Amino acid sequence: MTVNHNSNVRVRYGETDQMGVVYHGNYAQYFEIGRTEWLRSLGITYKYMEKTGIILPVISLNCNFKKSAFYDDELTITTILKKAPSVKIEFDYEIKNQHQEIICTGNTILAFLNQKTMKPIRCPEYILEKLKVS
Repeated sequence: MTVNHNSNVRVRYGETDQMGVVYHGNYAQYFEIGRTEWLRSLGITYKYMEKTGIILPVISLNCNFKKSAFYDDELTITTILKKAPSVKIEFDYEIKNQHQEIICTGNTILAFLNQKTMKPIRCPEYILEKLKVS
């Protein structure tokens, strides 16, 4: 099952270091933008998930830098669902600049947890249903 979603961001000045290059720690935030917008494209928000007692912490993050991104670059974050979610959900990412050059690739794994017990739970049925329609 592959469900892709593209999100666009423009690099802000505060995201760069003294050399004018996007600081490496910001890529985790770019991945989060991709995930959040991927969910939103299905009609689901983190806010809704939390209201239903589910949280989704990152348990693994991998980032491979290919090229630098700079202030005011227009970045496209492609978020790719790797497989049908179970207790975990896994995404691959590809970030390109406005010249279609690959800046960064990455991967995250998140776990569905019951907010009260902090114990792992299966992916909510409402997400699985949305993925069947996609």
